[in-house]
Amino acid sequence: MTRRRFIANTWTDTTASLTGDQAHHLAHVLRAEPGQVYDIVANGHLHRAEITSVTDKEVLFTLHEQLEAAAALPIHLLLAVFKFDHMEWAIEKATELGVDRITPILARRTEKHLAQSSAKRVERWRRIALEASKQSRRTDIPEVSDPIVLKAALNQETSPIRLLLAETEQTNTLTAALTSTGYESTALSLAIGPEGGWTPEEIALFVTHQWHPVTLGPRILRAETAAIAAIAIASSHLSS
Repeated sequence: MTRRRFIANTWTDTTASLTGDQAHHLAHVLRAEPGQVYDIVANGHLHRAEITSVTDKEVLFTLHEQLEAAAALPIHLLLAVFKFDHMEWAIEKATELGVDRITPILARRTEKHLAQSSAKRVERWRRIALEASKQSRRTDIPEVSDPIVLKAALNQETSPIRLLLAETEQTNTLTAALTSTGYESTALSLAIGPEGGWTPEEIALFVTHQWHPVTLGPRILRAETAAIAAIAIASSHLSS
């Protein structure tokens, strides 16, 4: 039977602890007891761990041997802010697929009320990423950055491969772009626009910062669909 896996709230070199909701779940739902063994992710590493004490507020583990685990995909997803329920779904699925980092972008066509409310949603987005990481048995949690305007995000970007999903691009497919760059393990950034797409001025700004426009094909996809399709295609190149 596969051991249950949790992501530690705090840790040392030899111990880890779960607190808050995780501790309550172990204590009251799973009826955890000292001596039971679980898989615990601590400081980005997966361990076999044994419970040493259980309370409502904290479950303490002794860390044993480190186990093999898959690393996150070296993908930075720049995701323009769009309708929050769809945005949450995209963050959840991007986490399950293994992206390393997600940056919410305040784009020109991001609806004003969404842009104004986005900073208050970040903690919820991070909780979604945490839960999706546990559900998909990741050994890490993707970083979900604070929302940022596009120009500032582009100024900070360092990935050597930068691909922009753009409705205006008709010929250069994402697959072709990844193949031509020989993408296998290099850090990759993918930018997904808001409903209505990127403005011409934003596309020009991307190009100035050495981003390459690509397409997923002739169909117009919702932003969250485009994000998941793009991650899946990039992942297939990493695993091929």
